[in-house]
Amino acid sequence: MNRTQLEHAIRASTTILAQDRVIVVGSQSILGTWEADELPDEATASVEVDVCPRHDDDTESLADVLDGAIGELSDFHQTHGFSIQGVGRTTSSWPPGGSTACFR
Repeated sequence: MNRTQLEHAIRASTTILAQDRVIVVGSQSILGTWEADELPDEATASVEVDVCPRHDDDTESLADVLDGAIGELSDFHQTHGFSIQGVGRTTSSWPPGGSTACFR
């Protein structure tokens, strides 16, 4: 995955969720700070990005919506060569008083 693909994933996710921001977690979140050519190949080898809706319910139904619409084996995945894994708020933990980076 590269930054252009990450940006595409964010745009697709925010459109599907009808939200202006999402939280990118996991290994591909590094592309929010670094360009792919500045990283070792292993850092950008993934073909999926973990996206957490900022506003989801306790059953993580919006994360499920992402999985169904643009997740692994979806038409989006087949067309673009990467997929979005919808994840819930409990997937990652933040340090006390920490914040998350949100992308538009």
